[in-house]
Amino acid sequence: MLKHQLILIYRNLRKDKSTFLINLIGLSTGLASVLLIFLWVNDELQIDKGYATDSQLYQVLENVDQAGGMITRETTAGPTAQGLKDDFPEVEYAVTTFSNNINSSILSVEDHDIAARKLYASADFFKLFPYKITQGNKEEIKSAPNTIVISESLAVKLFGSSENAVGKVVEWDHEKDLTVAGVFEDLPSRTSMKFDFVMSFEDFWTENEWVQSWGNTAPTTFVLLREGTNVDEFNAKIKDYVKTKTEGDVTHRSQFVAKYSDRYLHGTYENGIQTGGRISYVKLFSVIAIFILVIACINFMNLSTAKASKRIKEVGIKKAVGARRGELIAQYLGESTMMAFLSLLLGLLLVILLLPQFNIITEKQLSLDFSPMLIMAILAIVLVTGLIAGSYPALHLSGFSPSTVLKGKISSAAGELWIRKGLVVFQFALSVILIVSVWVVYLQIEYIQTENLGYEKDNVLLINKIGELGDTDKMEAFISELKAVPGVVGATSSGHDMTGHNGGTYGIQWPGKDPNDKTEFERMAVNYGMIEMMGIQMKEGRIFSDEFGTESEKIIFNQAAIEFMGIEDPIGKVINLWGEDKEIIGVTEDFHFDSFHEVVKPLFFYYNPGATNLVAAKINAGDEIETIKNIEALHSKFNPGFLMGYRFLDEDYQALYVAEQRVATLSKYFAAIAILISCLGLFGLATFTVERRAKEIGIRKVLGASELKIVSILSGDFTKMVMVAILIALPLSFFIAQEWLSSFAFKIGLKWWFFIGAGALTMLIALLTVSFHSIKAALMNPVKSLKSE
Repeated sequence: MLKHQLILIYRNLRKDKSTFLINLIGLSTGLASVLLIFLWVNDELQIDKGYATDSQLYQVLENVDQAGGMITRETTAGPTAQGLKDDFPEVEYAVTTFSNNINSSILSVEDHDIAARKLYASADFFKLFPYKITQGNKEEIKSAPNTIVISESLAVKLFGSSENAVGKVVEWDHEKDLTVAGVFEDLPSRTSMKFDFVMSFEDFWTENEWVQSWGNTAPTTFVLLREGTNVDEFNAKIKDYVKTKTEGDVTHRSQFVAKYSDRYLHGTYENGIQTGGRISYVKLFSVIAIFILVIACINFMNLSTAKASKRIKEVGIKKAVGARRGELIAQYLGESTMMAFLSLLLGLLLVILLLPQFNIITEKQLSLDFSPMLIMAILAIVLVTGLIAGSYPALHLSGFSPSTVLKGKISSAAGELWIRKGLVVFQFALSVILIVSVWVVYLQIEYIQTENLGYEKDNVLLINKIGELGDTDKMEAFISELKAVPGVVGATSSGHDMTGHNGGTYGIQWPGKDPNDKTEFERMAVNYGMIEMMGIQMKEGRIFSDEFGTESEKIIFNQAAIEFMGIEDPIGKVINLWGEDKEIIGVTEDFHFDSFHEVVKPLFFYYNPGATNLVAAKINAGDEIETIKNIEALHSKFNPGFLMGYRFLDEDYQALYVAEQRVATLSKYFAAIAILISCLGLFGLATFTVERRAKEIGIRKVLGASELKIVSILSGDFTKMVMVAILIALPLSFFIAQEWLSSFAFKIGLKWWFFIGAGALTMLIALLTVSFHSIKAALMNPVKSLKSE
């Protein structure tokens, strides 16, 4: 019986090759898209989930009360971890880490220098984050003073092999020797924490007094809670912990813990409440995958139902000789499942071909490794696709009465027609929503990239200030010679990379300040020439200049800070910063030092070359390669033994929006696929319509109808369906676009022509799809369609 069913399925699929090919292309493209999205979504869901300690591993976060509302930060005070472990029995282990993402470090063995990413961590780091230790005693490895734990790949670079690395000495930043205490396996790709080696946080603690204060924040803190701990009760206990430790001096910071593995996808907080994060993009692409699969299935259902008239007599005869409805349903669902399986094979081939490019776009290392989970997912997708795609045709065909069929009377034709039209409307509505969404995302990203930031980010080279450049006098000499390098327009140093929050303080006082206000001002330590080189405009006053003698007692604010403080005629007024009086000498126009998701916050510049950690150089466009070579030669002269770490400011700026850019790129491709599949279905239906109405067209032409009239008649129904789809989709797309844009403090306005343009584009694509068959039918010789009569 099974063999008989398979033969029938094969014959029916082969009988109508055009419908078979359209269904095969549509379903395989849809399944390939769904599989690619599944691989990406599954990878996102697994980030930071692979730790054996996952269920008990938490990160300490702080809610900070500000005048503009509460903000949530990952940074904590240096003593937090030890304090929590000592004072709360719920904490089994606690760890402090600190990573300076601006500058990489140099590790040296003899004359071999390697640039690597550093992480300071306290003693129990490898208990909370159990990365596999391949060399050294796992139980004894601690982040002890003057020791280092390195990755396997770094060990190979330093020593040629990871074996016997334990006990060897590595020179760090040409400053001090560190003993290798262990080697850990290279970090998995599914981790958000990136580093090449671990140094002792105790070393960092000793060398930086500021980190020992409860009033300063910069490190991050993680805790391993004991099994059975009630997290809500624990959060209630530690809420006022900072206030207690500072004897009531710091009241604007409250602590709580959140599961570490949730922070990657659920890292966005508003007024202290978790509101989203990357999970919104996971949900978005999951919905897009469903949209694409549904559109592909609708094509199958529409075309199968449209072709039903060719199989009605087959159904009637089978039912007349005793076939039960369940058997017929099984046959037609079998056909659709077989089609889904064939489409899967072609879809898998497409995935294999497209995966390398997909990995480049997503910056991941996805692979089709056919794990049990992937196999189950693929089988589930095929089964669901087969059942959805074949459900209506199976129920529709099997429901005919044999007597009605054999007499040629089918009363359900009108209902069938309306269902087909409804499905076409639905799939084109989804396509319009995708077009509008992609358009809005693209325009917002373009706005971010082209809008005036208030400073000039192009062709600015940021050089890591390490080694000998840490000495202020040598740094000044380096900057002086750097200005003379051919291709360099200007050079200075800065304590801020102009992209995001680099450091803030509330230690600023002004006349009339609310004593309870703890709003943080972004702080920028700068050298002479920084403000003017970056093209930051002055609203009033002047910039820092050596023409006026010492400038260490001067300060410059942005406009947002002056407005927040409520100071009128600010030039010449005196404020107090960290206990020292500073005279306001200038006010800059507001500029976007943070992302467009954030409002412009209060900020001040203060002259302090010793507090800067970057050398900034503006270079001529077009001469970058040669100029950088000359700068590297100068760097080697001033900083022997150190590799010059550098990056371009505009690249840092683009990194602020990497998630949005990825969404824009992927959405563009998947929207195009959705439209392609929709048009394939429309193409198939147009083919069927022309075939069915061939004699009608012939009679109309004999009676004098023009080609234009024929095209209008054949295209009219499809035009109406697409128009209805557009009218349904536009309000929904407006709501979706508005919701996405709400996460940006600075955004484009939603113009009416965005939506009219998307609708017009969809209509044009649909008309072009249908017009091929309409024009072909209109030009056909009527004798061919009428001679059979």
